[in-house]
Amino acid sequence: MSTIDTRLAELGLTLPQAAAPAANYVPYVQSGNLVFVSGQITLKDGALQYVGRVGQDFTTEQAYEAAKLCGLNLIAQVKAACGGDLDRVKRVVRLGGFVNCTSDFTDQPKVINGASDLMAQVFGDKGKHARAAVGVNTLPLGVAVEIDGVFEVA
Repeated sequence: MSTIDTRLAELGLTLPQAAAPAANYVPYVQSGNLVFVSGQITLKDGALQYVGRVGQDFTTEQAYEAAKLCGLNLIAQVKAACGGDLDRVKRVVRLGGFVNCTSDFTDQPKVINGASDLMAQVFGDKGKHARAAVGVNTLPLGVAVEIDGVFEVA
């Protein structure tokens, strides 16, 4: 068991199975030592979670949990890219967060903190990253949050 797998267990977190792509793209691409992970949505055990708009159907706190779920899905994809060895992750480089929200909602950064905080908890200092947190008027399948990421690997 890798150090990161141990940390996940200590945090009481279980990674989902890495989701297969739903269209004409791949879940991740490795270029050199960077892994670019396609946008991950709020999928848990094959079922969509958090379908709706933040500021209307979900509170900021609920959307934070949605972003955390996206973060777990990102880590699952990175684990697949690393052949199952998360200790190969040298750095979380960047997260791009998208929040399906009402036009007056302005707490997108607080929502995406769900994924950012998760990366810091799981990877420690290697989990600190650059980030974007953007409000949008809709997301695929009506989910509340979608997040993509770039990871440096050994």
